Amino acid sequence: MTKRVIDADAILNQSRPVAHQNAPEIQPFGHLVKLPIALAENACKESVENLNQLLADTITLRDLYKKHHWQVAGPTFYLLHLLFDKHYEQQNELVDKIAERIQLLGGVSLAMAHDVAETTMIPRPPKGREEVPVQVSRLLHAHEIVLKEARTMARRAADAGDDGTNDLLVSDVIRSNELQVWFVAEHVVEMPLVHAV
Repeated sequence: MTKRVIDADAILNQSRPVAHQNAPEIQPFGHLVKLPIALAENACKESVENLNQLLADTITLRDLYKKHHWQVAGPTFYLLHLLFDKHYEQQNELVDKIAERIQLLGGVSLAMAHDVAETTMIPRPPKGREEVPVQVSRLLHAHEIVLKEARTMARRAADAGDDGTNDLLVSDVIRSNELQVWFVAEHVVEMPLVHAV
């Protein structure tokens, strides 16, 4: 009986990850791949462009919630700390749904922070910590931007026959953002804490 010679180097080479690979992009940003979803290519193109703008703004709003979650201070700290984190998670779910819709339409979704920063219409906050009323005002302004564009985009998607995008915008984006506005806006209503006026 002959013994097999084991080549340890060959075995290790098979187990070694192939790192530092490069290749051309398989789909450049801004170009669509036609998928058999029974929707006109021009409708897909318009929705992808609109959704990428909305994606950039939703990512920015999501991150604004996380910034304020970390930096909130004052007597309402605990309550807002939890609320901001909850809204961050809900915005994160919207980010995923919007990005998936872009891909489903044959597009390429924005994904990197520098691309989002170049695209968003939401004003950039300072790096430092701000008072709660300013944080809340920033969030409300960001929501207003998202809601205004989502409503316009929903109408355009409906006109183009893109019912899936319209449904995402109305059922998910608009309804979620409206509800969050209500929860956040109530924190800047002037109300007595101890004695009624």
